[in-house]
Amino acid sequence: MSDTRTEAQAGVRAIIFAESFVSSEQFATLFREGMGLVEETATYLDGKGREDSRRLTRHGSLAYATESMRLTTRLMQLASWLLLQRAVGEGELSRLQAERDKARISLKDLQSSCSAEVLAALPPGLAALIARSSRLQERICHLDRQISESVAGGPAPRAEADNPVNEQIARLRSAFAGAKA
Repeated sequence: MSDTRTEAQAGVRAIIFAESFVSSEQFATLFREGMGLVEETATYLDGKGREDSRRLTRHGSLAYATESMRLTTRLMQLASWLLLQRAVGEGELSRLQAERDKARISLKDLQSSCSAEVLAALPPGLAALIARSSRLQERICHLDRQISESVAGGPAPRAEADNPVNEQIARLRSAFAGAKA
């Protein structure tokens, strides 16, 4: 019973850490930065970005359109994560509800896949916004892992552990190990 009480206390401490982070000034600063970047990007794309894109070659225009769509998608996913965490911090959602809702947010597959050459051909304003959004994404992914680990009570499983092939191999090893005994 002592182990159960200790595990429960550890779980409470982990949830308290996650909850306290989203209520902290650090999170508020990150939230303002993220939402400010969303606003700044919208202003750029609706104003100076349109002017910049008119001066590009046909290939450059295609790269601009592709990367601006990736940028806005990345920022909307990051903004969704930030809003979800803020809702937890303000008591509008429980951590459990937030973890369920977070499953609809994709933070990892948002990297720009354009080459350095294509990135260099983009207008400097767009390239700077892409770089800033990528850094923000890295920070948020790191924080998301920390929050998930604290709630789970340990490190989150790696992608390899989620691989169905690895699960089958583990089952086979277990079956053969049992047959040898």
